[in-house]
Amino acid sequence: MTDQLTRAGANGAAAPTSEAPALELRNVNASYGTTTVLRDVSLSVAPGSVTALIGPNGAGKTTSLRVASGLMRPTGGQVLVDGVDVTRSSAARRAKGGMCHVPEGRGVYRNLTVRENLLMQATSSSPKETIEIAASVFPRLGERLTQKAGTLSGGEQQMLALSAAYVANPKLVLVDEPSLGLAPIIVDLVFDFLKTLREKNVALLLVDQYALRTLAIADHAYVLRRGEIAYDGDAAGLLQGNMFEKYIGEGAA
Repeated sequence: MTDQLTRAGANGAAAPTSEAPALELRNVNASYGTTTVLRDVSLSVAPGSVTALIGPNGAGKTTSLRVASGLMRPTGGQVLVDGVDVTRSSAARRAKGGMCHVPEGRGVYRNLTVRENLLMQATSSSPKETIEIAASVFPRLGERLTQKAGTLSGGEQQMLALSAAYVANPKLVLVDEPSLGLAPIIVDLVFDFLKTLREKNVALLLVDQYALRTLAIADHAYVLRRGEIAYDGDAAGLLQGNMFEKYIGEGAA
């Protein structure tokens, strides 16, 4: 967070302790026009942990991430980062404070080169270091530096979008459907990258269509149904007995 956010919340609250969640949604409601999408959603992501947010299409997963990152203002409830109320803070301010949101749909600047995309996201003042960092996790990007992002394959665009979660050196990453529409070999690379983020002690809130793979790398899990939390517990708990079928259904594996 910026110094102002670290010292106090929007209403002058005291600085948080190190025990505060990296991210917390408290009784969040959100709507598109007259359609309510989220109803009293509460969830938290512990520092350095992986939290899975799963559920059927239309359950409100993407909306939850948009509210968390500041792209959408909730109609009720609070968003806290490191224990500080950022509900009224802009997405740009949250990003400056160490939050990275990788949206669904290849979030890249299509008319810029791979190099330019990477340098825009980087916190390092050294272009060479930025390129080396990105290429260390996605070597293919190192071979495409002068190519415009819009001409990359879908898998390469996703690698570029995800690389922002590495070169920006964030504390908290929100990832929305990173494997959507990708070939199996690229999906494997994506999940390997997510494991790398975990090893860097980055807090991660993950939404992905491959529910079982997502749960396998997660510490905690939430299941959303029709905009409400239906399950809140250990990720491993959803893999026990018939719990997965009860909350998710066989078709979501």
